[in-house]
Amino acid sequence: MTIKEKISRKLESLQEYVGYLKGYQNCTIDELKRDPTLRGAVERYLHLSAECIIDIAEIMISELNLRKPEEYKESIDILGKTGIIPDEFAFYFSPVAGFRNILVHEYAKIDLTEVHRHLQKDIGDFEKFSKYIIDYLNKTG
Repeated sequence: MTIKEKISRKLESLQEYVGYLKGYQNCTIDELKRDPTLRGAVERYLHLSAECIIDIAEIMISELNLRKPEEYKESIDILGKTGIIPDEFAFYFSPVAGFRNILVHEYAKIDLTEVHRHLQKDIGDFEKFSKYIIDYLNKTG
């Protein structure tokens, strides 16, 4: 399987998860607090979206023989440092990996205000990341 095929599969999944998240963007913080099913869905799709980002970064790092990251956040930074995505965007976006860790490992510490903020303000960043990756792959053949 080529790098484009591997990444295309991840991008398709990311697009699906982002689509679900967009459907929840009209929910309020109070609705998230009151409805455990809604909260679970939003948290899960944010987690899966972040997972796709990390997977894409790791595929690219592996396939392009780039420096291996020591942590997930660094994998996004490496894409910025090597010009695959804009460095400024990588710096801004890489904390999504830390948020993924909170969603996965620190259930009691999940701040619903942060979850709601990510849902309201950061969904477009997943799409922007996808566009940068597609643009890079199209340029490199």
